[in-house]
Amino acid sequence: MRLGIIADDFTGATDIASFLVENGLSAIQFSGIPKQNITEEPDAIVVSLKSRSCPVELAVGNSLAALEWLKNQGCERFYFKYCSTFDSTAAGNIGPVTDALLAALDFPYTIVCPALPVNGRTVINGQLFVHHQLLNESGMRHHPVTPMVDSNVARMMEQQSQGKAANIFYPELAKGNEYLAAKMAELADAGAKYLVLDTLDEQHLNVIASASANLPLVTGGSGLAAGIAHCWPKVSHIGRSVEACPQPSSAVVLSGSCSDMTNQQVAFYQAKAASHALDIERCFNQSDYPEELAQWVLDNQRTYAPMIYATADRQALSKVQQQYGEQQASQAIERFFAQVSVLLADKGVQNFIVAGGETSGAVTQALKVNGLRIGPQIAPGVPWVRALDKTLYLALKSGNFGDPHFFAKAQELIHE
Repeated sequence: MRLGIIADDFTGATDIASFLVENGLSAIQFSGIPKQNITEEPDAIVVSLKSRSCPVELAVGNSLAALEWLKNQGCERFYFKYCSTFDSTAAGNIGPVTDALLAALDFPYTIVCPALPVNGRTVINGQLFVHHQLLNESGMRHHPVTPMVDSNVARMMEQQSQGKAANIFYPELAKGNEYLAAKMAELADAGAKYLVLDTLDEQHLNVIASASANLPLVTGGSGLAAGIAHCWPKVSHIGRSVEACPQPSSAVVLSGSCSDMTNQQVAFYQAKAASHALDIERCFNQSDYPEELAQWVLDNQRTYAPMIYATADRQALSKVQQQYGEQQASQAIERFFAQVSVLLADKGVQNFIVAGGETSGAVTQALKVNGLRIGPQIAPGVPWVRALDKTLYLALKSGNFGDPHFFAKAQELIHE
């Protein structure tokens, strides 16, 4: 049996691949849908799309194409992976993609399990929490693309989809996986299409994974992947590839995320390494700006890699968006990071530490990284990875993942 995973952004794909590998499965990740069949035999294949905030028709079409390709690679079970903070507005893409995948698989229902307890994302009484805060009271309320103003997962799901949601609360998970499987079937028979499960800890994830083992499709964050790995019927125990461990070489930190945690990480790292704040106006007006900063990176290789960052607090971010336009500013920053990455790779830089899902996608696409081997974990959900066909190592971090020391920790693994 092989697991096929459709992830709605690049760092989310790396995130779930990391949890699979850390728990004994072998996994290969692809950026976009490959044009050819694979020749290797991993337990899981992860396809990353850029479908979190694109037009819904594009998200659905790409997800269905990924499903078809994964079927052709021998996948028999499927996992639609989205962010553990359910990044999706009322008009967002999680619901429509879930509906399309269920229709393609000819199955009436699935589970909705965004929780990632190890990173503080839990679901309690149907409400999604980030650590001890309700989702809509956390920093995610101010997300520049998908501001999360509701913490009720079932309500969010129903607002953007074509079916009814039902909750299964945590006391019922304590009754075990057989009871839970029967409860899920009962709710589905009563007309529920999306079963939202409370999840407080890792044991809940194991119970949910076992109870949903016969479903052709599950949906959720990366946390459920660890539970699935634990009860997978045939585990290769290959895990991460030694080839994916980063080697001593020149490196760079590129930070595009404006999340609360990335702001802390940038502030901590500024005291350890050379850092350069991105000038948004020059991104628009000076075509040689990437060459200038690429040379700055090469001139500042020290014990810790130099950092270029567009990371800013909410007030500064709001000012930039008002001045240049939200979409235009975002595109200019992504374009800059893409261009500077190519220039640095051409000059021999092999290790790229990147913060932010959109930034990671821009960098990997520019470097023409289409497939990845999964290496050692830096923080939960964030491994080092290596390109399948070239000597490039990347640490691709979702905005709020890791602790304040993340950028330095990543480089400590390079020098082991």
